[in-house]
Parts: sequence; C-alpha cells; structure tokens
Amino acid sequence: MIDETLFVKKKLYPFQEKAVSQIIEKLKVNDQNFNLLFQLPTGGGKTVIFSEIAKEYIKHWNKKVLILTHRIELSVQTSVQLKAIKVNNKVINSEVKSLEDQEDYECFIAMVETLNNRLQENENFVQDVGLVIVDEAHYNSFRKIFQYYEGSNILGVTATPLSSNKALPLNDNYDELIVGESIKSLIEGTYLADAETFTYDVNLHGLKIGSNGDFTVSSSELVYGNYFMQEKLLFAYEEVALGKKTLIFNSGIETSERVYETFKKKGYKIRHLDSTFSDKDRKDIIKWFKETPDAILTSVGILTTGFDEPSVETIILNRATRSLTLYHQMIGRGSRKLPKKDLFTVIDLGNNVRRFGLWQDYINWTDAFKYPDRFLESRLSEEDDMAFEVEYEIPQKVKEKMDTQLIESFCMKRVYDEIVNSGEKGKEAVDRSIENHAEAIIANSEDLYDGIELQEMLQEQIEYRLKQYTKLISKSTDNYFKWLFDTYNRQLAQKLRANLDM
Repeated sequence: MIDETLFVKKKLYPFQEKAVSQIIEKLKVNDQNFNLLFQLPTGGGKTVIFSEIAKEYIKHWNKKVLILTHRIELSVQTSVQLKAIKVNNKVINSEVKSLEDQEDYECFIAMVETLNNRLQENENFVQDVGLVIVDEAHYNSFRKIFQYYEGSNILGVTATPLSSNKALPLNDNYDELIVGESIKSLIEGTYLADAETFTYDVNLHGLKIGSNGDFTVSSSELVYGNYFMQEKLLFAYEEVALGKKTLIFNSGIETSERVYETFKKKGYKIRHLDSTFSDKDRKDIIKWFKETPDAILTSVGILTTGFDEPSVETIILNRATRSLTLYHQMIGRGSRKLPKKDLFTVIDLGNNVRRFGLWQDYINWTDAFKYPDRFLESRLSEEDDMAFEVEYEIPQKVKEKMDTQLIESFCMKRVYDEIVNSGEKGKEAVDRSIENHAEAIIANSEDLYDGIELQEMLQEQIEYRLKQYTKLISKSTDNYFKWLFDTYNRQLAQKLRANLDM
C-alpha cells in the first residue's frame, strides 16, 4: 500500500522540462518502432522526467504506458511520482496474477522478472501499450521483454549508456541516444552537490578478472578482507570523514562484515547491510541510517540503485571495479543536495579514480553508445590493472615511533636485480631484506619488547616487499606467499631476540 501523504507533485527544473520536450518531439517525428535511449546523471531526476513523459504520451497518443524496473523499491517510487501528477497507475508485483481491471489504469509499473513470467503465460497480459519505459536501461534483463512489444516505442533511461554485458551493446536495441545535462553542468546549476575526492593508493596485486569483465568477488575478498586493508580504511575514514554520515561500498559480504567489526570495536555507530537481509531488517537499518547524524553504513551490492538519502556526506569505495556504471552509481549516492550541503566527500580505496577519472569529468556518452568496444578499450587496460603496483608509503604512526630512513632506502627490485646479475640466487634478496628490517628495528629499540612492537607495526611494509619479490620470481600462489610471509617474520623475530635484551 502506498502512503497517500507522499503524493506531492514536484515542479520540473528547466533542464528536466527541456528533456521531456526533446523526447516527446523525437517520438512524434518517428514511427512506432523507434526506440530512444536517454542519459542523465544519477541525481538528475530521471524518475521525475520519465513520469512526466508517460503523462504526456498518454495525453497525445491515448495509449497505455508500461514502465519496467528491476527493483521493487524503484517500482514503488515510480508509482508514487505518477500518482502525484495524476497518472492512474498500477504496480504489477508477484501478487498480481491477472489484470481484469486494466481498463481502469493508464500506466503499469512492473519488475522485469514478474512481468516476463506473466507474459510467458499470456503474451497479451498488458494490452494497448504504446510506450515501454525502461528504468536503469543498461541492465540486460530487460531485453527478454522487448519481443512482446515490437510494435511499441521503447524509451530507455540510464546514467551510463553502456551495457552491463559487453557482448550485448545497447545500440542493438536503441536507435538513438539523447544526452542530458552533464554532472559538471548540474553542479554549476546547483542541482547536484560537488565531490571532493581523496585517493589512497592500494596494491591490487591478487585481484582476478571474471567472465563479466569486473574483478571477482572471491579475489576482492582476499585483497580487502585482510587486516592491513581494514586498517587503511579506518585510517582514511578518521583522516577525512570522521563524524560524517558515511556509506561504505564493498565487493563481498565477508569484507563488509569485517568492516562492521573493525569500526564497531572503535566505538563508531555502524551497521552492515547486504542482500540476504529481510525487507523488515533492511527498512529498519535504512531508517536508523537516515535518523542518525554521524551513522556509518557498510553494504554490498544493495544501495547502488533505488536508494536516495540526501544526508549522506561521505562515500567510501572500499573496493575496485572495472565497471564505469557501478563507479558512477556508487558515487552518485552522495550527490543529492540539501540547503546546507553543497559538497560531499569521496574516498577511493580501489584505484578507481586512476581507472576512470574523477566523477565530475566530462564523458563522451555519444561515443560510448555508438562505439562501446572502442570506448571501453581506451579507458580500461586489463594489463595495466593487473600489473599496477603503487609505491608503499610508511604510515605516519610508524614514523613517529622510529627513524624509517634505512627501511625506505631498501628497494626489493634493485637488490634482486643486483643479486641475480652477480650470479647469486634470487632468494638472497629476501635474506637481505630481513637484515635491513632487523638493523632498523634494533637501532630504534631499547629492548625486545620495543623490537616486537616495531615488527608488528611494519607488517604491511613487509607484506609489500614480499609481494614485490613474488612478482619478480613469477611465483605468487596464496600458499607460497603465506609460507614466505610466516618464515620472514619468524627469522626476523629470531634476529631481534638474539640482539635485544628482555
């Protein structure tokens, strides 16, 4: 049941009115088989625009409009907006098995899977449809519906006109793209909040690319679930986002749960949310997040669409992605404006800005629509992603405890090359690295307790050196690295015990 108090008509902004006029004109001058794609950034009000288009279409063509979504929340939001502008509509959910009353409605909103099931049983389930509107049109699940409406116009709307499947480009189904206002233009027009972006370089060595072209969840869990990445996330939050309402996006459930535990131990107000939660629990958590001023919500794959909370002040990308669409969806959750909010913070912990550029940067969406393969190849290099390694920077808290000059002077690649070129075994580079760490720790310790504490603080730096070494010898299985890491720490501890008093 939709809350009647939500039926408040929204006045269209000038750029929204322009988009409605453009699209209606395009439909007027083309025949019924003409399919149109409309691009507008997240936060630009796509639901408001296509709801107005539905109203205008019904008025001009006297035919019904069918709106397709992939989430029940989007269906309900759309129904509310249509009701506000006096468009009599019905949501086709799993409980709707037949439409004997369809003559009472001008517009229908349906989740794609539910409607597909009904159409397989009865291809005339919804009759006299002149226009099919597809929300989040970059998803390919909608394609199976198109065969039932070959005589209708189709209008797809999306923030990123790139198909979720590279093998099924959107220009297969849409004849033309209309590009709406850019992110920069919406910021300048004070329709969207601007983003201040902070990037923290991370080593993505170990990520694997799956069949969908993005990094796999399993490899992401290994990279982001470890202690060092959790510490980096916590440091980034405390450095630039402390006390701000924050959304953290993760690739996997395990990682998100660890984030929850890490922040909870520090006393921060945080909740975890993923797709396994019940509708009630999900609503309760989102209500808590909305009402709690400095709340932190860590999530997995559930808040990228259909979630609108303008009070979000910080977006943390605690994951890497090769999907430009997902990148924009995640950051877009923070772009809603409020009277006292014209700026939000983005923290990138996945080298995503290096991969895609800043969220506000200009993108030639026409080129992306016409030549998707060329567009993606020019932006994403699998080789670059897999080979990319950043220079490790020793944290400030370590520098406050010890003089790190000796450690920073050691370069694993340089030492390894020198050893191999002189005819020695490459493993000698690891032994020299242990000597280097031992010498630096001993010089900065009064006793063994100090030494063990410094060794603990240098774990991330040790891990970085060993990852460089395993890459140099082309041997980087998880088991080998674990053995090497454990052996390194054991031998280093032995040297400290031999040289430092208790």
